[in-house]
Amino acid sequence: MSTPITTAAHYITLQLGNESFAIDVVQVREILELAQVTKVPTAPAYMRGVVNVRGRAIPVVDLRAKFGLPPTTDTLMSRVVVMELELDGELCVVGGLADSVHEVIEIEPAQISEPPELASRWRSDLIRGMSRRGDDFLMILDIAAVFSADECGALRGADAHSTSSATAP
Repeated sequence: MSTPITTAAHYITLQLGNESFAIDVVQVREILELAQVTKVPTAPAYMRGVVNVRGRAIPVVDLRAKFGLPPTTDTLMSRVVVMELELDGELCVVGGLADSVHEVIEIEPAQISEPPELASRWRSDLIRGMSRRGDDFLMILDIAAVFSADECGALRGADAHSTSSATAP
């Protein structure tokens, strides 16, 4: 498990397939409806492309692909969660494509447990903890661990190659 969660925090909940995840709101800049995504030919397989956010090209990563889930068709509920991550001392802005985004909830440390090591379908180094939401489990992501500094550099490079096409009128 990553750094233990010792204080109450607010989390954005999102869905990938049948699984529920949460991301600390401190790392979320905004949530966007899925708009035109411009493909980037040299981008990693999990990168959908870039979207234009107020004149700036933001790389969009398909979180389903990042977690090894089967691809699915985008729907009206698909959302891009724009996140600010600090990786190796550098700010990285990236959009994560989710099947849907639900709500902001507060979770107390007492409501969080470590994910089980055995038979876990998720890498434990990507999960900060696990909580309950109704009858379902909610995986609290260590979103900075999901993206390495090398990937941030690759995303930044894809951003630079696509800025002209993504910001064209």
